[in-house]
Amino acid sequence: MFITDRQAKIVERAKTAGRVLVDDLAAMFSVTSQTIRKDLNDLCDKQILTRIHGGATLPRSNENVRYDARRQIAAAEKQAIGVAAANLIPDNASLFINIGTTTEAVSEALVNHRELMVITNNINVANRLRLLDEIEVVIAGGVVRQSDGGIVGEAAVDFIRQFKVDYAIIGVSAIDPDGALLDYDFREVKVAQAIIANARHVILVADSTKFERTAPVRIGQISQVQTFITDHCPSPSIRDVCLVNGVALVETSKDEELDL
Repeated sequence: MFITDRQAKIVERAKTAGRVLVDDLAAMFSVTSQTIRKDLNDLCDKQILTRIHGGATLPRSNENVRYDARRQIAAAEKQAIGVAAANLIPDNASLFINIGTTTEAVSEALVNHRELMVITNNINVANRLRLLDEIEVVIAGGVVRQSDGGIVGEAAVDFIRQFKVDYAIIGVSAIDPDGALLDYDFREVKVAQAIIANARHVILVADSTKFERTAPVRIGQISQVQTFITDHCPSPSIRDVCLVNGVALVETSKDEELDL
């Protein structure tokens, strides 16, 4: 799915302000209102934004976003998170990678690693890494979710429980201020819980938009992970939870500032 540079900027503004208005955007980009309406209609057709009178907003926080749209949201941030997570994985390691566009960004950053065993319930991860001679890919069995190629269900849970790996890369749909990790599909949550229980070092990867959303099914607590990698953590309460529980908090935006 392709969106233009202007549409990407519109989405970023909606993330910051909560909503965007046609007249404001037309003035900002020096284009006609008709052009902005077309942009908003395109973004709403892709389920990245939701149309309101005179403008658009982000989808409601308790609604999941289509897979193709999720890949577009915070794409640069996810790429940086993926690189940071991959840098923590040594060669000759075993790891789980679960469902999600951010975990897929981690798999993209693993391409130069050697002698890895990757166990995944994500078809997109398996298809990418299976082409690499230095990485052995083991894929879980179960029900394949049509929306994103995720493998879920009790068969996947039973399969995951056969392993005890060095690292796990997990993503979530939302993070509550109390540190609760949340998702939408209870079948996916069961797999994520099995992954957490069977890894020695759990790495949570989530961009900062996950602090703005909520979801109905609880995976667990951020205290259950060893490392949390995000672009930016705006929540003081989450910082406190990480500090109290010895969770290493890595913010990739801070690294970019240091590079400057």
